[in-house]
Amino acid sequence: MRAVVTRVKNARVEIGGKINGAIDRGFLVLLGVGPEDTEAIADKMADKICGLRIFEDENEKMNLNLAAVGGALLVVSQFTLYADTSSRRPGFSRAARPDLAVPLYERFMAQCRERGFRVEHGEFGADMQVFSQNDGPVTILLEVS
Repeated sequence: MRAVVTRVKNARVEIGGKINGAIDRGFLVLLGVGPEDTEAIADKMADKICGLRIFEDENEKMNLNLAAVGGALLVVSQFTLYADTSSRRPGFSRAARPDLAVPLYERFMAQCRERGFRVEHGEFGADMQVFSQNDGPVTILLEVS
């Protein structure tokens, strides 16, 4: 499972010109699911992201996690994180098929909610427009297997 986590002041995802999910301070998470991913991997990714200490404390050190700042998550499915870029035209055969990816995407969000976070999201497979005001900017690439 792969994720791009961006610390944001606010973010939203629109589908068909309507807001599907929106947050203020927190994480915009672009989440990709691979064909070998499992529920245990989704749980591990949720734990890792929810525990990331990338918000500044009173000494301007990245030392606070999402809970400490009362943050939320906006999770957007992103199969393109598994792009094969060996040629100029990316291929996506390395991404999990929807029958595996959708339940793991849902599981990841459920695990974040169980940890007490508000989770907004896009719609798997939809044409989405994602807007964010990056904070920092701070962007972290994660891969869990």
